[in-house]
Amino acid sequence: MSTLQAYVDQQVLLILQDGRSIVGTLRGFDQRANVVLSDSKERIYSIDEGVEEIPLGLYLVKGDMITLIGELDTALDSAVDLSTIRAEPIPPIRY
Repeated sequence: MSTLQAYVDQQVLLILQDGRSIVGTLRGFDQRANVVLSDSKERIYSIDEGVEEIPLGLYLVKGDMITLIGELDTALDSAVDLSTIRAEPIPPIRY
């Protein structure tokens, strides 16, 4: 849990168990790894179109839905033209 502390007030990328990708600023977390993001947006990937970003604003994600949390390099991320990215969506995780 203490490793999440290093990401507070940083831009992070979350990959959720249902395959969604959420980008936002980590504002807080608890002992169950529930996280609060601000200025968040969901990135929807498609083979046919560029990446669509849906603004979510302040967003709470349950810890048991999170597959991955990683720090986002904002300089690299802003340099990428998301409209040119074509990719299949991440499928949901099945146990």
